Order: sequence, then structure tokens, then C-alpha cells
Amino acid sequence: MNGEELTEQETALYDRQIRVWGADAQRRLSKSHILVYGMKGTVAEFCKNIVLAGVGSVTLVDDRAVTEEALSANFLILPDENLYHGKTLAEVCCASLKEFNPMVHVSVEKGDISTFGVEFFEKFDVVVISCCSLAKKKLINQKCRKLPKRIAFYTVDCRGSCGEIFVDLQDYKYSKKKLEETVECQLEYPSFEDAIAVPWKVLPKRVSKLYFAMRVIEQFEDIEGRNAGQTSIADLPGVLKLRKELCETNSVSESQIPDAVLERLLTDTSEYPPVCAIIGGILGQEVIKAISGKGDPLKNFFFFDAMDGKGLIEDISKP
Repeated sequence: MNGEELTEQETALYDRQIRVWGADAQRRLSKSHILVYGMKGTVAEFCKNIVLAGVGSVTLVDDRAVTEEALSANFLILPDENLYHGKTLAEVCCASLKEFNPMVHVSVEKGDISTFGVEFFEKFDVVVISCCSLAKKKLINQKCRKLPKRIAFYTVDCRGSCGEIFVDLQDYKYSKKKLEETVECQLEYPSFEDAIAVPWKVLPKRVSKLYFAMRVIEQFEDIEGRNAGQTSIADLPGVLKLRKELCETNSVSESQIPDAVLERLLTDTSEYPPVCAIIGGILGQEVIKAISGKGDPLKNFFFFDAMDGKGLIEDISKP
């Protein structure tokens, strides 16, 4: 992000936001470049939020065709088949997002994101991925970390009434208000691979059961060679078997991952629009904080469960 000042047009359009977080934060936003992979409902909500906030550009990657499931949760897809027939999810969402804020450059990149070279990611300040396998999450995070510049990396997943966000800001410095003073702070983030490698037995007992449940299903999909979300209640016996093995390996009780939680995640594999709005809103807020360098960022997992309406932040890092 360079040091260019806001134009008169930008200052007028984002006047209310500038009053909230200041001209410098808005300048940083307007010069930032965001890469987004996996255009599900949660990601659509996120994209809408950052486009309205006034980021510089958003690049969408998703070559999949529009499906009935996508239509049910992604409000960027208009219900007229003539408008999306023969187009990819990224292309359809790109057209809709452009209408929210013409000052934000929204474009599409075609191809398999896992095959993109490290240099491709260098032009972005933030990378957000969804609908990704365990291996793909690790790979893209590693590529972002290989670059000399710091790239904010996020994964987001929504399964039925539950959602998860992972954040990797690497070595992150930011400022926050404390009473009448502005305090400079610094946080060290682990990579996704390092975070999930932390032995379960060293984690506090209060850690969200969703954290463990998500890891079990994620590993099950990886072992079975499935894409993210390609599970159903028919997979419950295999998932329970894997849970038993993982709990024994990590020396934790299976009660940390209740059958009921796993059943819900396997039964409700599609997204719920209200949950998409909540998770997408929180993700948008976190990305804005990371770009502007203002406010306490989330470290490093966030979980939401609509069943109890609670959102939990968990710091899963090596002791």
C-alpha cells in the first residue's frame, strides 16, 4: 500500500467512515488489494462489506458453476438463470459486486488457486479462502508466508449453523486506544499448519468443542480425498472412528467432541444465510482492522454457533 492521499471523490463518498476510523485508515483501505477464493454465501457477505468499506480492489477466484445450493445462500447470484447460465461463480458475483461501489475495482482470476505461483500472491495485501481442503489451506498459507511482504491470511468455513474463521497476520504491529493514550502493540501469529499441530492435551479444557469437531471432519475429508463440505450423515461411523483415534493420539477424552456436534456438522453441510451474515460481517471487520492497523485483531480462531448464539475467540498457539 503506497502513501497516496484520498481523492476528493473518495473523501466525499467515505465521509462517514472517515469520521469513525480516520482519513489514514481509509487511505490504507482504498490502496489495499484483496484476493478471495471460494464464493460461498459467507464469502459473498464478506465481499459486500469490504467493497462498501472502500478497499482498492477485490480479485475473485472460483471457476465452479452456479448450483441450487449456491443460490440458496449467496445473495450475489440473481435468481434469473439467463443471468448466470454459462458463467462461473466468480464471474456472476463479480458483476453484482461492481454495483455496490463503482470506485472499487472488482475482477476475476481463472484457474486453480493451488497451482498459482508464490509471485502471484505478492500483489495482494489480504488473502481470504473458503471451500478449501486441509492440504490447500496449508499450501496457500505457506505461499503467503514465503513472500518478503506481510500478507494477512484468513480461512473461513460455514457448516449449517456453525462457522469458523482462522487468522494469520504473521508478525503484526498495530495501535489501539487505552484511556487517553494510543498504545503500540505487537502480536506473533502461527501459520495454519502450526496452529492445528498444537497437541490437544496442552490446550485449555474450555476450548470450543467446535475447534476439535472441525479438525476431525477436516481430517476425515482429507483422508477420504473429499473436497471441503463433501460429507453427509452417512459418514458418521467413519468420523466417529477417526475421532476415537485422534482423541487417543492426543490423550484427550472423546467427550471433548460430542456426537451431537459432529452429527450437526455432517447433517447441515449447506450454509444458513443468517449465519453467513454474522460470520461475513465479523470477517470483514477483522480485515478492515488488519489493513488499517487500528484495534485489537482476532487471534487466531473464531467460532460461532447459532444454536446458543455465542461467538468464541480461541488462541491456538504453541505454549
